[in-house]
Amino acid sequence: MNQLQNLLNECLIETKHVENAAVINYKCSTVVAASTRFNIQPQQVQKFAEAFKQTKSIREEGLYFQDNNYTCVRADKNSIYSKSNDRGLILAKTGTYILVATYCEEMYPSVCVEAVEKLADYLREKGK
Repeated sequence: MNQLQNLLNECLIETKHVENAAVINYKCSTVVAASTRFNIQPQQVQKFAEAFKQTKSIREEGLYFQDNNYTCVRADKNSIYSKSNDRGLILAKTGTYILVATYCEEMYPSVCVEAVEKLADYLREKGK
């Protein structure tokens, strides 16, 4: 298991408030680490990368991911938070990566956001 996979599991999945997570190298448009059964299609990887360039339209239109329409709660150059009923989608961008995390009804959105942002800050500090 690679270092990013370990970070993803230890910092996100083990909080029990992140349902699924992935690390995307947005410069190469590839998923470099992901939780079990979390499959992000290549076209979705591209949409996530483009979302950070179009935060105004994301705030207005939201995101579509895995058969759910997500309403945007926050969108800026580093983070996008969105929700769909009792589910949520959190994106955080670093120099090289986009962290993607989801949460479901039984989980606390604030804990999911905090975990994703802490991992993003760590990667930014490392220059990644």
